Amino acid sequence: MRSFLDENFLLYNPTSQRLYFEFAESCPIYDYHCHLPPADIAANRVFENLTQIWLAGDHYKWRAMRANGIPEKYITGDASDYEKFLAYARTVPRLLRNPLYHWTHLELRRYFGIQELLNEESASGIWARANEQLSELSTQRIFEKFKVSVICTTDDPVDNLSNHKALGQRVGGPRVYPAFRPDAGLRVDDVSGFNSWVNRLEQITGAACNDFRGFCSALSDRHQFFHSFGGRLSDHGLPFCYSAECDESEAAAIYSRARAAQRPSSQDCLKYQSYLLKFFGQLDAGAGWTKQLHLGAVRNANRRRLQQFGPDTGYDSIGDWPQAEGLARYLDELESSGQLPKMVLYNVNPADNYVLASLIGSFQDGVIPGKMQFGSGWWFLDQKEGMEWQLNALSNTGLLSRFVGMLTDSRSFMSYPRHEYFRRLLCNLIGQEVERGEIPWDEQLLGELIRGVCFENAEAYFELGGTKASGD
Repeated sequence: MRSFLDENFLLYNPTSQRLYFEFAESCPIYDYHCHLPPADIAANRVFENLTQIWLAGDHYKWRAMRANGIPEKYITGDASDYEKFLAYARTVPRLLRNPLYHWTHLELRRYFGIQELLNEESASGIWARANEQLSELSTQRIFEKFKVSVICTTDDPVDNLSNHKALGQRVGGPRVYPAFRPDAGLRVDDVSGFNSWVNRLEQITGAACNDFRGFCSALSDRHQFFHSFGGRLSDHGLPFCYSAECDESEAAAIYSRARAAQRPSSQDCLKYQSYLLKFFGQLDAGAGWTKQLHLGAVRNANRRRLQQFGPDTGYDSIGDWPQAEGLARYLDELESSGQLPKMVLYNVNPADNYVLASLIGSFQDGVIPGKMQFGSGWWFLDQKEGMEWQLNALSNTGLLSRFVGMLTDSRSFMSYPRHEYFRRLLCNLIGQEVERGEIPWDEQLLGELIRGVCFENAEAYFELGGTKASGD
């Protein structure tokens, strides 16, 4: 019997172990999509205690605690930080076979060298030992510890990027770039929120958005502004890819009604969203950016809890919208006009793995290796089984060797061991097939594959340059 989280965790044969320790383990981290707060990075924040760095904002843990019957007071409520930590410690023994059990103990080991299992009895000692080390573990020290080379945050177009400007002027540390997330500009179904956001867009650009062309011009200006800070990625979180037919005049009319506080019909919302999504694709292609589409999540399923706690608090789930036809139409429309950017597609419903993995093959251009990417297992698929499903679907329909690999996609500075988790799974998958005689043992060939997926492919693909950008 092997011990829990031993040196060969998730590595089940000598070949897998050799691949990991010789080729994967030492690779830097290229974190091309995350939700880390730029203000915390710029301030080189030091967290006061384990709850602040580990539990605050982590809706994965919040969901588990609620499922364990923990009152909301100890999750998002007014309980003390130590009481919240104790509540999570009581939950951890109930997490067996949930990926949080692995992540929790990997994080305790990799950040603090704590090998005890977390439970109610061990909680006070772990709290004291971790907090003592946190006093010297700033965000910058975390990046150094895990060899983080690049970070791409997720930013609203109306953000002034002042934190990124400060980061661009700082000596040392990872390169930190903004990523353009203009989803608020699509939400004409929420007229009040949409108009409030457009007003902010007017304020930050100094441009009038009285009509649709002015609005699009302001968005283009912000796109260029992000570009001046080294931004080369955009991102959308969508239930499905919007691809209804809509010309500029229709979109302009829908926009005008929304600006007049008239809520568009569902069909008009879809038309407007489709036109604007195409416009964003054209902006990305023109600037040489990479577009990311995160597809398929049911967000804020519990309306009462949304009103109480707001979004991103653990009340989302997997959706089951048809994805293939609309996504194919969108990609084809951009490709037909010569305006298809590099793209990374993520799904949250495992039923769509082969849909996305096969569809990207229809839009590779024979010029840019791996131009169209099937993204790593996302959200509810960001775990052992989900990662293996994604790797298998990609391998069976395309080129694993061109895959840009793992991303953190987290709000937590404690999430970097997930890259280790992914790398161990990758090496085990390849190592098992070598041992079975399905893949040849060719050290150079396999080393290139592992290093590529772990780091080198992303570095080549995203072309984010060798220096930190500071804006104009």
